[in-house]
Amino acid sequence: MSSFQDPEVLHAILENLSTGLCLVDMEKRIILWSDGAERITGHLRHEVVGHSCIGEPLLHCNNQDCEWCNEDCPVARAMKTSHAVEASALLRHRAGHEVPVRVFAVPVHNPHGSIIGAVETFEEISATAPADREESNLFYRGGDEATGVGGFAATHCYLRQRLEAQNQENSQCSVLCFRLEGLDHFRHSCGAEAALALLRVVARTLEGSLWKGDFVGRWSDDRFLVILNCSAESLAAVGERIRRALAGNQIEWWGEKRSLPVSIGRATAQAGDTVESLLQRVLDSLATASLIHPAAAQLDRASES
Repeated sequence: MSSFQDPEVLHAILENLSTGLCLVDMEKRIILWSDGAERITGHLRHEVVGHSCIGEPLLHCNNQDCEWCNEDCPVARAMKTSHAVEASALLRHRAGHEVPVRVFAVPVHNPHGSIIGAVETFEEISATAPADREESNLFYRGGDEATGVGGFAATHCYLRQRLEAQNQENSQCSVLCFRLEGLDHFRHSCGAEAALALLRVVARTLEGSLWKGDFVGRWSDDRFLVILNCSAESLAAVGERIRRALAGNQIEWWGEKRSLPVSIGRATAQAGDTVESLLQRVLDSLATASLIHPAAAQLDRASES
């Protein structure tokens, strides 16, 4: 028998992988934890093997709506569907901070074909952001395949880096949040493809309205965040420039022009701000914002009824 067929040799190879690797059984108890998993999460092998990744926050960020913090996480989906699952997520490091990662989970079968668990690999989304905005968005683009801009994890990572840079250097950081009002109703009345087309138009418009060094990401289903290198004094002018660009957004669907109004929230980072405190001010601003109604577009008739 070849040495590579020795189970202990194979186990050692998997444990020594620099990529984060975790093997779980059907109860989501951790069976194997690689060197890479130790490095990325800060949790050592003896601390996690035998523990459940449901009952204890070993992998999860425990944020509201986090795709890892419920029974529909990538591992669970892989075991339920018997298919490979790829996703972006935030891991909770042992030291308390969040680490954006790309996850790939596949079900594990026994010789009889029954699923007995799952294996997942995870790699960090690099913390180094290229200076050029276009390269930066390409670099972080894995998070949102629908629109091609940064996804939630990548946007969170980029914003955290910008805040750290502001605290360490004399730089400035401001955030604009654009929300498509009535997107769920639009999707229901016009269809998923129409909604996706509209989201892509908004994403392209936002990208085309930014300067070098700025960043755009999709924060949730109906919201985009734009992270800007500008002061509070300049933010109003930048927001107005983007507002004018968005005012012409529309798609033609079955012979009719379709669009949705957009609201804007804004805030500039202050000394000591965290991602959460800055975004709370953005959301407070969004709650009182007036709508941008597309000037040349016909509003969705269903949303007017």
